[in-house]
Amino acid sequence: MTTAPLTSSESAPALALGSDSELDVDRRDPAYRGWLREAVRKVQADGNRSADTHLLTVPLPAEWGIDLYLKDESTHPTGSLKHRLARSLFLYALCNGWVRPGRPVIEASSGSTAVSEAYFAKLIGVPFVAVMARTTARSKIDLIEFHGGTCHLVDNPCEVYEVSARLAAETGGHYMDQFTYAERATDWRGNNNIADSIFRQLEREPHPEPAWIVAAAGTGGTSATLARYVHYTQRATGICVADPENSAFFGGWLGQDPSVTTTVGSRIEGIGRQRVEPSFILGAVDRMMRVPDAASIATIRVLEGVLGRKCGASTGTGVWAAFKLVSEMKARGERGSVVTLLCDPGERYLDKYYSDGWLAEQGIDIAPYQERVERFLLTGELNR
Repeated sequence: MTTAPLTSSESAPALALGSDSELDVDRRDPAYRGWLREAVRKVQADGNRSADTHLLTVPLPAEWGIDLYLKDESTHPTGSLKHRLARSLFLYALCNGWVRPGRPVIEASSGSTAVSEAYFAKLIGVPFVAVMARTTARSKIDLIEFHGGTCHLVDNPCEVYEVSARLAAETGGHYMDQFTYAERATDWRGNNNIADSIFRQLEREPHPEPAWIVAAAGTGGTSATLARYVHYTQRATGICVADPENSAFFGGWLGQDPSVTTTVGSRIEGIGRQRVEPSFILGAVDRMMRVPDAASIATIRVLEGVLGRKCGASTGTGVWAAFKLVSEMKARGERGSVVTLLCDPGERYLDKYYSDGWLAEQGIDIAPYQERVERFLLTGELNR
C-alpha cells in the first residue's frame, strides 16, 4: 500500500517531549470528512441501486437428476464479476483513509477490475489509472477510457505490480492492489456477498445445497469468499477452483506452496497468474482442476448455442470444470446441483476467443474439445 506524502501544510511540528508529556492531537479535516462521507454514500448507493444478479439454469437431461447453474455476474453495471470486488475495494480503501480527494487511484489489472474501478473512481470524482499488459483486449481499454480512466500499458505482465506502486508514489495517489486486498475487502460472512446470494437464490430449488461451487481464480478473492462463507455457515458444499494453462495457482495449491511462479502468462484474460497472489487462500479450497485453454474456448463456443449469448473464456474455464463434476456425479449415480459463474460477456473478446484467426495464431485447436462438450450435453460423458 502506498500512502500519500504529507504536504508542508500537513506536516506535524517538531516537539520536545518530556517523559511525562501528555499529547492530544486531532487531525480531523472537516472538508475531507465531508468528502469522505459523500464518497462512501455514493459507493454504497451503487450497491443499493443494483438488483441481485440472476442464477441461470444450464439445461441438462432431467433423468440425470443433476442441476447446473450459472451465476450471471455480467449483468452488473460494469458488466462483470469484478464490479462486486471494485465496490468492496473502494469502500475498504475509503474507510481506511487511503483514497483522498483529487489524488489518483492506481490499479494493476488484466482489465475487468480496472473497468469497474474506473467506474467507481468517476463516481466519487478521483482520477484513475489502470496498469495492464499491452495484450489486454482493446474493448476493455475502451471501457476504462469510457468511464474516465487512463491506461498505462506494459510489455511484461509481471511488471504491473511494480509499475503501479511506482506511479502511486510519483503521483501521491493510492495503489489499490486488488491482488492483496481482494480477500479481505469483502465481508465473507454475509451482507449479500456472492456466496450469500447464491444460497438464497437456491432456497426453492430441488437441491438447495450444491455439491460444488466452481470459481476460476484471478485474485483469489472470490474463491476465498465462497469457501469462508461455506465453512462459516457449516455447509457440506465443496469449493473447486478451475485454473487455466500457465497459471501458478494450481501448482501452489497442489504443494501448498505460495512461492510457486510460472514463466508464461495466462491467455485467458481475468484469471490465472504467474505468481500465487496473496488473496488466494490455499487452505480454503477443496479441489482444483487445470483446464486447457482450448477446452475453455471450446466450451464458450458450444455454450453460445445453449444459452443464446456469448461469454468470456474465464466462464468457459469454470463451466468445463463444472461439466467434469457433473459427469463424475452422474457416473456415481448421485443427484444434486453444481454452481459456477458467468464472469463477463463474450463481446469483449470478439477479436480473441471468438476469432478463428486468433486461435490459429496461438496454435489452439478447439475442435476435439467442442466434440467432447457436445457429447457431454447429450450423454453426461466428458472424457475422451
